[in-house]
Amino acid sequence: MLLLALPLWVAAAAPATAQAPAFSAAPPVPGSSENPGAGQAPGDDGLPTLRTGRTPAGAGGLGGASPAGDDSAGLGPAEPGRPRLGTAQRATRAAERSATAPNNRAPSSLLRQRAAPARRIGSATRSVTQLATQVPPPALRLSPVVQNPVVGVPLPGPLPAALPILGLQTPGALLGLALRRPLAPIDDAYAPLGIRLGNVTLFPAFTQSLGYDTNPDQITNRLAKGSVALRSEGELNFRSDWSASELAGELRAGYFNFPENDEASRPNGVGNVRLRIDANRDLRLDVEGRFLVDTQRTGSPDLQIAAASRPIVATYGTTVGATQTFNRLQVSLRGSVDRSEYEDARLSNGTSLSLADRNLNQYGLRLRTSYEISPVITPFVDVLGDTRIYDLARDSAGLRRDSDGVTLAAGAAFNLTRFLSGEISAGFQHRTYVDPALRDITAPILNANLVWAASPLTTVRLGAVTGVTETSVVGSSGILTEVATLEVQHDLLRNLSITLGGALLRNDYQGTSIRENGFSATARLDYRFNRWLTLRGTYVYQQVDSTVASASFRDNTFLLGLRVNP
Repeated sequence: MLLLALPLWVAAAAPATAQAPAFSAAPPVPGSSENPGAGQAPGDDGLPTLRTGRTPAGAGGLGGASPAGDDSAGLGPAEPGRPRLGTAQRATRAAERSATAPNNRAPSSLLRQRAAPARRIGSATRSVTQLATQVPPPALRLSPVVQNPVVGVPLPGPLPAALPILGLQTPGALLGLALRRPLAPIDDAYAPLGIRLGNVTLFPAFTQSLGYDTNPDQITNRLAKGSVALRSEGELNFRSDWSASELAGELRAGYFNFPENDEASRPNGVGNVRLRIDANRDLRLDVEGRFLVDTQRTGSPDLQIAAASRPIVATYGTTVGATQTFNRLQVSLRGSVDRSEYEDARLSNGTSLSLADRNLNQYGLRLRTSYEISPVITPFVDVLGDTRIYDLARDSAGLRRDSDGVTLAAGAAFNLTRFLSGEISAGFQHRTYVDPALRDITAPILNANLVWAASPLTTVRLGAVTGVTETSVVGSSGILTEVATLEVQHDLLRNLSITLGGALLRNDYQGTSIRENGFSATARLDYRFNRWLTLRGTYVYQQVDSTVASASFRDNTFLLGLRVNP
């Protein structure tokens, strides 16, 4: 507070004819309707904020009376042995000083000159780069290049929004990357206020939608049977406003019900909770917990059976790490543990087939070294070692699928302007399998996450991610998965926004002739009646073309619903 009081005290001492204009901190950028911290007023985030208003001329300090011995004209305290100046003399001395060149500078220049610099955190420019490049998403910083060995690769952006309905199974659910929460900030008058619980702000929401799905089973079109679709989804985003450290998370769970085709009904969920502990100025500790629940589509090459319903796949894990800063050099070390479990498949004759041979654990250790050249660019090098261990020594085909992998990547986090920011890296991954019948895989990888604020009303997000994921196909070591996503959101009105997205997917089953190419497109319209009620219309198109005829499908989904933010 003393640092804030000093420049205001100096400006207040100037004559009324040269009085400084009111200064105010820039208002916070309001978040999206699903963004923690959306609609917070200045100061609610725990940071000091300069309030709009003028300091009365001649007032000392922050507008109160000058303490004894202080010179209210800005001349400083009286020196011992010198007579104290009278009121008229102080006013004359102040007028003489205000007429000199040094004191005729603009008030803003004077404030910048006399204000003490902010407390240094890490390096002089590190915090600026972090704000622009580390918000989306923590999973890219805290988890391995390929976090989910079974369900897919890590999401290059915010968690999937209201429609992870794709259920394309390993790793087709990545098409859901085109279905994220809104990107562009909405008008502050429509931003949810959240619920305060101590020093944590909660942002709960519930969405109920009704529509129609032309192929809820996501099977070959000639066998497809459409159905009315009911989508129920609840979510909880939260963020702390502690002066140091931070706790934040996004939790989302939903259920798709198809009354005319109950076998296609399925749950899904995704969540991420992060705790950052600022041990000191240069040392940060990170803890992350995550989970993902999805289902396998019955036509997937990995299922290889005629299942009557979609088996559930659950993946969950944690990451613990530390980041040490040495001036502009930053070193991060993180260890992770992830678990994937498969539900037994139910067959059409009423019996069940165990999929326990696909349950596995993944252990990883990641080292990142980065050097901040400037606030514009921070190059880094990533080294990741991981091992995947199955519960059963051999799968149903008698193969030992345990493997060890190493990933080496180099890239940069950058903030070219305040409108364009992101992170991009490229390298290679090598996996070695225990069973000699499974060939090793060496493949190039590419990860990118770019955000472009084309205008205050338009935001564009581009993502790309590559990795080697697991499979149960006989003769295949793993799947080389490549995903590219593009999403654009534009605010047509203060309370009306449209989101358009597309995703491309390619699966190459190594060691076999199986190839899959996928495409999805999304259009969503949000009309906000007020802070807590939104009308949402969504259309999703999905397509997968596979060399396995039974794995190809096309699907159209139409939904209209209401979203409530209590």
